[in-house]
Amino acid sequence: MRPTRLEQPAASRNDWRTIRTLLPYLWEFKGRVALALMLLVLAKLASVAVPLVLKEIVDALDQPRAMLVLPVVLLVGYGALRLCSTLFGELRDAVFAKVTQRAIRRVAIRVFGHLHALSLRFHLERQTGGVSRDIERGTRGISFLLNFMLFNILPTLLEISLVAAILLAKYDIWFSVIIFVTLLAYIVFTLFITEWRMIFRRTMNDMDSKANTRAIDSLLNYETVKYFGNEAWEARRYDEHMQKWEVAAVRNQTSLAALNAGQSAIIAIGVTLLMLLAADGVVKGTMSLGDLVLVNAFMLQLYMPLHFLGFVYREIKHSLADMEKMFNLLAENEEIKDKPGATDLVAGEAAIRFEQVSFSYDPNRQILFDVSFDIPAGRNVAVVGHSGSGKSTLARLLFRFYDVSAGRILINEQDIRDVTQKSLRAAIGIVPQDTVLFNDSIYYNIAYGRPDASRAEVFEAARSAHIHDFIESLPDKYETTVGERGLKLSGGEKQRVAIARAILKTPKILIFDEATSALDSKSEKAIQAELKRIAANRTTLTIAHRLSTIADADQILVMDKGSIIERGSHRQLLAANGTYAHMWELQQQEEQTRLQLVHDVE
Repeated sequence: MRPTRLEQPAASRNDWRTIRTLLPYLWEFKGRVALALMLLVLAKLASVAVPLVLKEIVDALDQPRAMLVLPVVLLVGYGALRLCSTLFGELRDAVFAKVTQRAIRRVAIRVFGHLHALSLRFHLERQTGGVSRDIERGTRGISFLLNFMLFNILPTLLEISLVAAILLAKYDIWFSVIIFVTLLAYIVFTLFITEWRMIFRRTMNDMDSKANTRAIDSLLNYETVKYFGNEAWEARRYDEHMQKWEVAAVRNQTSLAALNAGQSAIIAIGVTLLMLLAADGVVKGTMSLGDLVLVNAFMLQLYMPLHFLGFVYREIKHSLADMEKMFNLLAENEEIKDKPGATDLVAGEAAIRFEQVSFSYDPNRQILFDVSFDIPAGRNVAVVGHSGSGKSTLARLLFRFYDVSAGRILINEQDIRDVTQKSLRAAIGIVPQDTVLFNDSIYYNIAYGRPDASRAEVFEAARSAHIHDFIESLPDKYETTVGERGLKLSGGEKQRVAIARAILKTPKILIFDEATSALDSKSEKAIQAELKRIAANRTTLTIAHRLSTIADADQILVMDKGSIIERGSHRQLLAANGTYAHMWELQQQEEQTRLQLVHDVE
């Protein structure tokens, strides 16, 4: 994979954009940043002064024995400057630590919050493993960037300027010429090779994220992998990306070796030329032995951090590449936003109206066509239909996970696009068909419906969902961990936890999305009676597959291919002898067959 001519300028623009995105997080602690920079300057002044004092010590000791006097003051000053150069550096790091860690925290929480603000469309398409790895590398890159950019590149440039000024003032201009030519050659070489190497780093990051996505996806679907004996297949899929990562990593390492070798050669040539020039000055008598020591000390002091500067520049470029993807997450457009000045929903008795609603996930796939119906306050309207008819899409639109393509949805005559998402979702409780739980305790998962609820309220919600006795029979009772996505519980147990969670929320509007689909017939009847009790006097939308569960609904809508084809009460629809009546007949036959099989077994 070769970089095009356009990739480098684009990468450069992205680097500056990344740095600008980070700058506001530094202004929270302006005082600390200023103090840290002052300590940085003091540390470098002390560091540059060390060779100057060392020169005076050497010249003082390079005297005939009769004139020799121990330069105590200079030796004490030398030690004090050595201490100060280190001490000020450590104080600088201590002062700046809070700035770095707070910036990491602020960026991480902003990305986390932004991810939750993005639409369901984004989350259906995202790859969890890759996103988590991008955030992990990005936050790590922030720490490196802030510390090394401010406290390695800036001080090194400051030290180079001070040393060059001293040599220019005290010695022949050729000393400064050699330094500047060496620096220029070093910087140009480092920039050129490092930019060329960045394509390998970006490829490594990309392959690492993709491999992690494969691994997370495979582990989350552990049971499916086992069902089909596809462990080797999963390993091969994972290794596809690891092979590409390996190739990029090898190229990254070999090009690093070439970069280090070239940098060392440039520095060696520059130091050799300077020492030859200084030694020639001593031989000719234009420079003292102390001057030779001064030049040598300056060169060691200058080129060691300069060599480190090459490493720092490389790592900063790597950090910027790591942060690039994380900040790209922040650039993701929030498809669903509150309008400026959006007010809270006044739920009241919560009458719902779908008014000529059409919707498509993408232009080539329309889901709903001109759907209109009302759910009067406190009434239960059920929606039935074959899989893919658009039933669950109604619930997603009511929650405003998506905005309608045409028409509008009203709650108490308020268009849900004009109210805040928080107030809208606070008024709606849902028991979904596919219940996914947090990898935490049963208590936590039930209390999630209303985190400030008392323990007594949580227990009462569990009793209402007919799961309290089951929980009490467990060794750890309510503190039992449910496992990732709730896999330690059966489908029916997870469904009851979801029902308890919805009950605890005490919403004005309830949505039952095939809420009893995972329950056996006996449990279904018990839960159905409880759902009917909690739905009393609440506006309820029931999405159902088993028609027996919604026979007493105030109105039943029959959907097919995104349109309502029949509506009415259970009796009216049976009398019409249409699609609903046919579905009812089929399900009754299935139920009779099942009961006959149970009877035969007994």
